Amino acid sequence: MNTTINTENENEMYHNRYQSKLLKLKRLFHQIREAIAGSEYNYTSLSLRKALILLSIPMVLEMLMESVFVIFDIYFVSKLGAEAVSIVGLTESLLTMVYAFGIGFAISATAIVSRRIGENEPRKASFAAVQALLVTITFSGIVALAGFLFSDDLLRLMGASEESIRNYSSYTQWMLVGNATIILLFVLNGILRGAGDAAIAMRVLGLANLINVVLDPMLIFGLGPFPQLGIEGAAIATNCGRGIGVLYQLYSLIFGTRSRLRFAILDIVPDISQIKAFLKLSYAGIFQLLIATSSWIGLVRIISSFGSISVAGYTVGIRIMIFAMLPASGISNAAATLVGQNLGAKNPQKAERSVWVSGLINAIFMGVAGLIIVLIPENIISFLTDDPLVISKGADCMRIMSIGFIAYGFGMVVVHSLNGAGDTFSPMIINLFCFWLLEIPLAYFLAIHLGMNERGVYYAIVIAETCMTLTAILVFRRGRWKMQKV
Repeated sequence: MNTTINTENENEMYHNRYQSKLLKLKRLFHQIREAIAGSEYNYTSLSLRKALILLSIPMVLEMLMESVFVIFDIYFVSKLGAEAVSIVGLTESLLTMVYAFGIGFAISATAIVSRRIGENEPRKASFAAVQALLVTITFSGIVALAGFLFSDDLLRLMGASEESIRNYSSYTQWMLVGNATIILLFVLNGILRGAGDAAIAMRVLGLANLINVVLDPMLIFGLGPFPQLGIEGAAIATNCGRGIGVLYQLYSLIFGTRSRLRFAILDIVPDISQIKAFLKLSYAGIFQLLIATSSWIGLVRIISSFGSISVAGYTVGIRIMIFAMLPASGISNAAATLVGQNLGAKNPQKAERSVWVSGLINAIFMGVAGLIIVLIPENIISFLTDDPLVISKGADCMRIMSIGFIAYGFGMVVVHSLNGAGDTFSPMIINLFCFWLLEIPLAYFLAIHLGMNERGVYYAIVIAETCMTLTAILVFRRGRWKMQKV
C-alpha cells in the first residue's frame, strides 16, 4: 500500500516538475516574441533577466543582420579576384576612421537618450537626439567632399598598387562620398537603442540587408536590366540599402507609433548649448575609437607590406570574425542601455549587476564561437572564396585571433557599459595604452623584426585586446562611472 502511495507521489512530483519547466519555456518563447515584435516596458522596473532578454535579442539580431552586409559584400566581390578584395579591405580600413566619429556620436546619443528615458523625460530625449543628428549630418558632408577629391591619394597612402587604384578606386570613392548612409544608420540606431526601441533598429537593418543582398549581384555582375558595374556596384548596393534603412529610421521617429521617441519640427532648431554638451561627451568617445581604428589602419599597413594575397586573406578572415563577434556586440549594447537607464532611474546597483551578468553570457558565447573557428577555419572561408592562397592566409588570421575570443566577449560588455554610463574618458585612456603603446609596436616587432609576417600582427592583436579587457574590468570595479553626469 505504501509502495503504491509513494509511486503516486513520485509521479505527481515528476508531473509538477514537467509542468513547471513547460511553463518556463512558454514564458521564454513569449518574451522572445515580445522582444522581436517590440515592447513598451520600462526596463528599469523589470527583472534583470527579462530586461536582458527583451533588449539583447533584437540587438543580437540587429548585429547579425549587420554582419550579413559584411559577408555578402565580400562573397560577391571575391568573384572579382584578390586585388578587388584587397581594395575592399583597404577601403574598410579608411572607413574605420569615419566610423570612429559615427560610432562615437552614437555612443553619446545612446548615453544621453537612455539617461533621459530613465528619468522619464522622453521630450528632452527627442530634442537631444535631433541635436546629435545635426552634428552628424554636418560631419558626413565634410567627409563626402574629402572622399570625392582625394580617394586615390588615400589608397596610395594605404599602400595600394597603381593598377589596383586604376581598376578599383571607384569603390573607395563611392563609399566615402556615401558615408552619411552609414554614419546616420549608426547614430539613429544608437538613439533607438538608448530609448529601448531595439526592435525598430533590428527591422531597419533587416530592410537594408534585403535591399543590399538583392542589388549586390545585380549591380556587380549586370544581372537583368542592370549594367555590369563590378566592384563599384557593391558600393552602390551598400549605399542604397543603408540609405533606405535611414529613411525607415527617420519615418519611425517622426511618424511611427511604436517608438518611445517622437521627433518634432521644433527639435530641428539648433541649440548651441545642447550641441556643445553633445560634443563634449562625444570627443572622448570619438578619440577612443580613433585610437582603435587608426591602430587597425597601422596593422593593415604592416600586413600590406607582405603583398595583396596577405591583405586579401586578412580581409576575408576579419569579415568572418566580425560575423562571429557582432552578436556579442548586440549583448554589449543591451548592457549599455540598461546601465544608462538604471543610472537615470537612480539604481546603480542594478546597473552594475547587469554588466557582470551580460559579461558572463558574452564570454560563454564567444568561447563557443572561438572553438568552432579554431577547428574549421578553412571550411568557413571556402564559402566565400576558392583561392587556396587566400584561404590559407585567412585561416591563419582566424585561428590565431579566435584565441582571445573569451576575453573579447567580456571586455566588450565592460567597455560598452562604461560608455553607456557616459564615462567615455576611461575607455579612451585604455585604448590609448593598449592599441597605440602596445599593439602597434608589438605587431611591428613580431611581424618585421622577428620575421613572423602577418602572423605576428595577429598575435599582437590577441595580446592587446586581452590587456584591454583586464584593464577595463579594473576601471569598472572602481565605480567612478556611477557618478558620471550626462
